[in-house]
Amino acid sequence: MAETRTPTRWTLTDLLAAPEGEPLERQLRDLEQALQDLEMGRPRLTPDMPASEFLNLLHTYERIAAISRRLGAYAYLWFSEDTQNQAALNLQGRLDQLLVAAHNRALFFELWFKALPDEAAQRLIDSSGDERYFLESLRRLRPFTLSEPEERVIALKDANGIDALVNLYDMLTSQYSFSLQVEGETKTLTQDELMAYCRHPAPEVRAAAYQELYRVYRANSTVLAQIYNHRVRDWHAEMLELRHFAEPISARNTMNDLPDAVVDTLLQVCRRNAGVFQRYFGLKARWLKLGKLRRYDIYAPLSPSEKRYGLDEAVDLVLESLEGFSLEVASLARRVFDERHLDATPRPGKRGGAYCYGVLPGLTPWVLTNFTGRARDVPTLAHELGHAVHAMMAADHSVLTYNAPLPLAETASVFGEMLLTDLLLRREGDPTVRRELLASVLDDTYATVLRQAYFTLFERDAHRLIDQGKTIEELASHYFAALAEQFGSAVELSDEFRWEWIVVPHFYHAPFYTYAYSFGQLLVLALYQRYRAEGEAFLPRYRKILAYGGSASPARILAEAGIDISDPGFWQGGFDVISGLITDLEGLEVPS
Repeated sequence: MAETRTPTRWTLTDLLAAPEGEPLERQLRDLEQALQDLEMGRPRLTPDMPASEFLNLLHTYERIAAISRRLGAYAYLWFSEDTQNQAALNLQGRLDQLLVAAHNRALFFELWFKALPDEAAQRLIDSSGDERYFLESLRRLRPFTLSEPEERVIALKDANGIDALVNLYDMLTSQYSFSLQVEGETKTLTQDELMAYCRHPAPEVRAAAYQELYRVYRANSTVLAQIYNHRVRDWHAEMLELRHFAEPISARNTMNDLPDAVVDTLLQVCRRNAGVFQRYFGLKARWLKLGKLRRYDIYAPLSPSEKRYGLDEAVDLVLESLEGFSLEVASLARRVFDERHLDATPRPGKRGGAYCYGVLPGLTPWVLTNFTGRARDVPTLAHELGHAVHAMMAADHSVLTYNAPLPLAETASVFGEMLLTDLLLRREGDPTVRRELLASVLDDTYATVLRQAYFTLFERDAHRLIDQGKTIEELASHYFAALAEQFGSAVELSDEFRWEWIVVPHFYHAPFYTYAYSFGQLLVLALYQRYRAEGEAFLPRYRKILAYGGSASPARILAEAGIDISDPGFWQGGFDVISGLITDLEGLEVPS
């Protein structure tokens, strides 16, 4: 394979040549022109307007969305590079205000369409082509939509209120530094660097890493928990009191186009299957020669030393695994590197974790990771590149129907991780290493399925408890009780884990987001089983799921693949696959 020259820091010039001067002003002028064009069409908005005129205005609305996404993405990505960069922070603040104002000026178009009589709306939907599902989604949100002045106020309130508060959470937590003593040396670490030690072979190092994480967060818990308190109260005030959703989670479910009953079924099946992972943790404790696994140990490696990877080596592995599946998929993933859309280097102030940002159809997505060379960083890279491939395969859609719905957003990412694991298992004949690989898969499956489902279960309770006026300590105790249910007698819990909930950024950024990970992982387990059974015959079906992007509902997309998401048996089937992996692992006993 040709040498890979992997970028360690991305360039944003494909979005905007510069964050000031003519490049920025040109985009702002184009946005203003599109807004004026839309506003000039307002008098023509009538229930019986010709479909051709409606489509012209819809395409103008689409231009506004595209320019807004470009500008908002630039500000977010630049801020992610260094959350302490004052120029980036100032640009984000300025653009937040400008884009809220633009949203408010264009808001009348959405509200007019939502308010149309059913027959008139359906006539226009039937003529809309690729924008159809966007329009159908507007109608779905009709019962929860307020008047134009009220919607404008909410948008302004969010930009200067809760959104700014969540940015503050990111700024605070991104600048935390952590101290850890390893092999006689005291290291000052970022959070991502610290969490790498949670997979260290030495039990005392794993424990020290977690204790240091929660020492720092506990010291700041009053402020962080207060931010979360306001996040929850803001959600309750808007989603329940103003928009009249049935439950706090119902707002997210409606956005995801999933019935509450489907999400309830998913969460109930996950809860009933906690014992599957408790069985695995008991097995892992025996192999680690521990009487009982501690919470510090659930991601512990089974081997005394962890293989390290260079970034180029990791990229080659991921691309090779994709090439074995589909040359087309691998070619799309390679664009992220060729176009320098990867930022891989950890550094102080950089946003932690990893993400992929698919901004616009036709633009290669941007991928952020914090690559430290640990084995876990390789599947993380595969995961984020899967997101990028998903976005690129949906590039033929409108900006309004481009992004996959949240429940399907993990499809290509988790699939990519499984392809990588299969490649590594095929190469490996040593049963000790194979055992390590399978255990790593189960570690990640736990983190993606059961852990995320219990996050959502906690959120449902936290929103109720905060509404009842419960204290921070009571929330922490409730979280700890949920952990005890999740792990049963298989895992010993230490008291500091009661503060884990203030470390989870999704709780702040997007309430009830996390069940999408459980949904996606269990879905991909089913799809991957079909791929193994069907081989290349599976590829057209897989391409079709990804190519839909966000142009149809999750239920419709998956029904075409023969999946009924309302059936508890479907979700149970995912856990049956996980149980099978544990059985495979039990068969890999390695002599002491």
